[in-house]
Amino acid sequence: MIVLYKTPADTDAFMRHYREKHLPLVARIPGLVKTELTLIERTLMGEQGSFLLAELYFADAESFRAAMKSQQNAATGADLANFAEGLATVMTGEVIEG
Repeated sequence: MIVLYKTPADTDAFMRHYREKHLPLVARIPGLVKTELTLIERTLMGEQGSFLLAELYFADAESFRAAMKSQQNAATGADLANFAEGLATVMTGEVIEG
């Protein structure tokens, strides 16, 4: 799962909430193998205004599907809607090289 965040009005408050509240919720999602965060420094091509990229890794499609049905994921999604409404683009995919 990939989440791309647009730049919030208050980046410090956003990151404080993200680190103190959102990431602990993410960590409780069953089957999560790894989370990587990238602060976007600049956009070289395409739409400007991206701020943060979050990548969540699961062992396989089955564990991902189970995780998406979990209460922990529902709580994480509710928090996302609370603090990042209109800022997040959520995508899913499969790593094919790497």
